[in-house]
Amino acid sequence: MAINASGKVPRYAEKLTYLESLGAPSPEQQRGRRLAARAWNGAWPPVLAIAIVLAIWQLIHLSGWKKSIFPGPGATLSNLWDQLHTGLLWHAIATTAERAVIGFGLAVLIGAVVGALVSRIRPLRAAVGSLITGLQTMPSIAWFPFAIILFGISTTAILFVIVLGAAPSIANGLIAGVDYTPPLLLKAGEMMGLRRISLWRYLILPASLPAFVAGLKQGWAFAWRSLMAGELLVIIANQPSLGVLLSTDQDQSDMVSATAIIIVILVLGIIVDQLFGLADRGIRRRWGLTGSS
Repeated sequence: MAINASGKVPRYAEKLTYLESLGAPSPEQQRGRRLAARAWNGAWPPVLAIAIVLAIWQLIHLSGWKKSIFPGPGATLSNLWDQLHTGLLWHAIATTAERAVIGFGLAVLIGAVVGALVSRIRPLRAAVGSLITGLQTMPSIAWFPFAIILFGISTTAILFVIVLGAAPSIANGLIAGVDYTPPLLLKAGEMMGLRRISLWRYLILPASLPAFVAGLKQGWAFAWRSLMAGELLVIIANQPSLGVLLSTDQDQSDMVSATAIIIVILVLGIIVDQLFGLADRGIRRRWGLTGSS
């Protein structure tokens, strides 16, 4: 702002500053614009991906390939919309979600305990370290005959397979995180008086958190696949679930409804994956591995 010889601001300069302030956005408006820009930057890539998938799907349908069993997006989405207005689909989603939460929670508990013990006890690691990796590569569906014989046609059989499918990945994620904790950092923690539980709580777990979250994400993928396979194989009476609905549609050759259920399963998996992505980005931001944006 210009100042005259007398040390005062000329009136024309005050008026010009006032006029400029009228056109300038307020802090609230600037914050709103930044939030809108951030929302748009996060929304348009998945929207574009969905549009591309729908376009390819429609082209395949119009080509006539397997038209009798391969429904188009219009009929499928219309069927999905109708099912969303019924209590059966929401009841099925609730049943599947409850099993997923319980099974994955048990897998996290067991996997974290096993991973913590194996990563810090050398004889135990030599004994069962390779066994954990072997269990991780084991197809989940191979456990269902054993689970059905052991627990019968019940939810417990499904949860048993979920835990066996997810816990090894979670344990290996924690083991990898502990392995990559710098020895100098461990020595510094011990010099500061950290021992055993306090060393784990304040140093080892925070240092291994990125690898542990990666193990959790992979464990969730195994848990979700195990759950879907279990609900297709272990049909429990009077307990509708997404797997039961999908199996029923398959038996009735209702491919439109079956494809709609598959979309629901896919969307639920993507939502949980996004939650893990938020956790991962938060950890990397806290560690200074990403920019402030």
